[in-house]
Amino acid sequence: MPRLSVWFIRLALAYLATGFTFGALLLANKGLAFAPLLWRLRPTHIELLLVGWMVQLAMGVAFWILPRFQASRGDVRPAWLALALINLGIGLVALGLVVDLGGWNVVAGRLAELAAVAAFAWHAWPRIKPIGQ
Repeated sequence: MPRLSVWFIRLALAYLATGFTFGALLLANKGLAFAPLLWRLRPTHIELLLVGWMVQLAMGVAFWILPRFQASRGDVRPAWLALALINLGIGLVALGLVVDLGGWNVVAGRLAELAAVAAFAWHAWPRIKPIGQ
């Protein structure tokens, strides 16, 4: 498995563990009502599981499994940039959802996540060809 896929998948698993921990705290708080401020973690819980776990895992597996028509995967710098940008975006959005800083960091985080998807698509596009070519 390529090193970049390993990093995508390791980080996705870390977000899965963190998201499940937040979810367990929220579920326990729903039954026992020991800390009402824990409900501020709900949007972060969703962000970590949807973008941190699912999107990042999909990107890691896609990098690994997309066909290689030459001996290499091509220029992998955009894919590494995608890894950095998606994690920066998740961090900014998670921070902005827990601590209200005026919303600028949520917007910046979403833009970083969008740029990560664009960078990953830039890398992956040449690897996708129709059958027979």
